[in-house]
Amino acid sequence: MSEKSDFRLLEAVLDLTSNLDSRRTLKALVEQACHLAGARHGTLSVIDTWGDTVMEIMHGEKLAVIPQELIVQIPTSGHLLFNDLSDYPELSGIENFLGVPILVHGRMYARMYLTGTHHGFNEHTAHIVEALAHATGVGVENAQLYSDARRRERWITASQSLTTTMLEGTDEEDALVLIAQTVREVARADTAVIVLPSVGDTWAAEITEGHDADRILGAVFPAEGRAMQVLAEGTGMLVDSLARATSLRVPVLSTFGPALYAPLRSRGRSLGVLILLRLQGAPEFDSSELTLAESLASQATLALALASARHAEDMASLLDERDRIGRDLHDFAIQQLFATGMRLDAAKQKIHAGDLDRETLIAALDHSLAGIDEAVRQIRAIVHDLREPDRTVGLVERVRRESSLSRSFLGFAPSLLICLDDHAINQDEDHEENMIADLEARVGLDLSDDVVAVVREGLSNIARHARATAGQVRIDVTGQESDGMIHVSIADDGQGIDPHRTRNSGLSNMTERARRHGGSFTLSDGIGGRGTRITWCAPLS
Repeated sequence: MSEKSDFRLLEAVLDLTSNLDSRRTLKALVEQACHLAGARHGTLSVIDTWGDTVMEIMHGEKLAVIPQELIVQIPTSGHLLFNDLSDYPELSGIENFLGVPILVHGRMYARMYLTGTHHGFNEHTAHIVEALAHATGVGVENAQLYSDARRRERWITASQSLTTTMLEGTDEEDALVLIAQTVREVARADTAVIVLPSVGDTWAAEITEGHDADRILGAVFPAEGRAMQVLAEGTGMLVDSLARATSLRVPVLSTFGPALYAPLRSRGRSLGVLILLRLQGAPEFDSSELTLAESLASQATLALALASARHAEDMASLLDERDRIGRDLHDFAIQQLFATGMRLDAAKQKIHAGDLDRETLIAALDHSLAGIDEAVRQIRAIVHDLREPDRTVGLVERVRRESSLSRSFLGFAPSLLICLDDHAINQDEDHEENMIADLEARVGLDLSDDVVAVVREGLSNIARHARATAGQVRIDVTGQESDGMIHVSIADDGQGIDPHRTRNSGLSNMTERARRHGGSFTLSDGIGGRGTRITWCAPLS
């Protein structure tokens, strides 16, 4: 080999081993091999564990189609060289063939063959191409290590974000949907399924996200299947292709290729199974992805368990508070009303007996009315103690607080505009205080609570589902209490509401709040025709 060819080979090897993009490395291999071997055509085929081609890269002239029975003869080491293809009459016009393997981690990763050299291939050329293939294997390994590091970083970031969101008070069903969405995105899977306990002793797909989600939703997973094995053993599983599986007990999954099963475990107990699916022909999941998925699923399940425990604690506190309210009502208001009732009953009996003069009757009635007034005062005191701490703050300040607090979980500050009779409150500093007082006098306390709840729910929906970069909140109060209206509009520029989403508890709550006041709730396009706009209206009276 000449110094010039030595230099060209070294240069090609350095180029192949320094690239951190697998596809670019493989493309460079085919080009460099054709150039150094003097071949007019080169093809590289990446194969899966079944030997099927999952990616093909070509370079040079398009010559005759090489039969698969010749390609599969390429050995796992060394090379396959033919300068006489008379045994393959269909290859008339192609005089020679050189095939080499590309090994990654000791496994056949791809096959490459060259054809169409004018002077035939020799052993010297074959060894050069082998050296390039070996260097490419190293380059692909480096690219995979780099990809693994980036992937691990994505998983860790997603896990932290997911845990933080769930611990902020997301309800259980929304948390499970968030787990499925997050894991599907970070794993670059086509579909995510969460299998949970269903009717009786059965387990079914209760949460589905992605391709064919509606078709998979509700599918029952039998006791002897893979999901239940993962559930029982608490250990994840990889499947190279469900479509090729010899036994598949959930037919709806037969259209998918690679699959990953990870248990949702908390404190040693399996609560469900997370399944990630890719379409046929997509790259298989590997062991590092399984480890990351198991870790994320375990951490998310622990956060979910902590959120559920906190919810149970909140419910216990609520029940204790109800008991206290019951005791207060019984010990004060009810006893007062009971005593008043006894006095009125005694006066009634005296009237029937003719033993009650006018002055005594008036005194008895005055005493009873005083007792009723005292009972009403006690009930009002109890109700006042039940109010949220911020309900003593006016509507405008409460809405401003919600908008300000939302900045932390939205990642941006939503714009806020509050108008009274088409005049923006925050644009008129001289009269702002009077305008706020006028607005809050028209909007009652009960209606104010629902307005704040709608704003809170709307901003929360943007944060959880919209993937937006901007948000707007506008509140308009027009007219007086007798004939006035309040309009609440919340808009974003995100991805809009998923038409396949069947669970919209937040939207249902806002609809019910509008109905309770005789108002309305509608959905339309958001900012600039993108995203979603919710419009909530209710009469002031």
